[in-house]
Amino acid sequence: MKTPLILLLAALGFACHGAFARDNDTIRLGIDPTYPPMDAKAPDGSLKGFDVDLGNEICKRIRARCEWVELEFSGMIPALQARKIDAIMSSMAITAKREEQILFSSKLFQFNSRLVAKQGSGLNGSAPATLAGKQIGVQTGTQFESFAQSHWAPAGVHVVAYKGQDEVFSDLVNGRLDGALLGTVEADYGFLRTPQGKGYSFVGEPLDMGDRGVGIGMRKDETALQTSINTAIASMRKDGTYAQIAHKYFDFDPYGN
Repeated sequence: MKTPLILLLAALGFACHGAFARDNDTIRLGIDPTYPPMDAKAPDGSLKGFDVDLGNEICKRIRARCEWVELEFSGMIPALQARKIDAIMSSMAITAKREEQILFSSKLFQFNSRLVAKQGSGLNGSAPATLAGKQIGVQTGTQFESFAQSHWAPAGVHVVAYKGQDEVFSDLVNGRLDGALLGTVEADYGFLRTPQGKGYSFVGEPLDMGDRGVGIGMRKDETALQTSINTAIASMRKDGTYAQIAHKYFDFDPYGN
């Protein structure tokens, strides 16, 4: 019989880099690897990305073993609550609605959000009237879906939700969508800078999703795990490890203000 994770974390009285976990404890981290450069798969099938590197470093600092569990993004919170995973490490934005259901770590990073469409399309994410009658793709369960449904759908925008972000990009390129709403970094590095994204660009100004950046999601009772992870994040920021990992992917500080 497995001892509940919170008991394992709380039972230990030592701290190494602020760790509360026992050596070799396993933490199952949920990830949706369809969102490069944050969450993706290498050609050999292994997981890679900014989230993955941050997660592995955090597990190292809390003296735990990461076990990555692939899930659709919309299924993350249900899987967490059903104890199929112990934490969500998949670019999940910290929103008031989600905080009613789960606990979050301190911020990992924070990006703007924007609409992507064909160059010269005349669409403008900052002006919903230009989107009336258009098909706009979002990933299911994201703050982008919530924003589009509440701010754009009333203006006659057809919001189309997909299980994976790669499906959104595929239908955008194939002409089934007029635009896609997502984070600027994921759009830029995961689409616009690739051959697939040629002829597309951001349209309109950055949009305020009302979130407080991205964090690691946990169950409400995992306060010991939250403390341990927060200590690890702070130490990574302080000793320069966070900056070293970020430099592998970005030419700017993704932490935000």
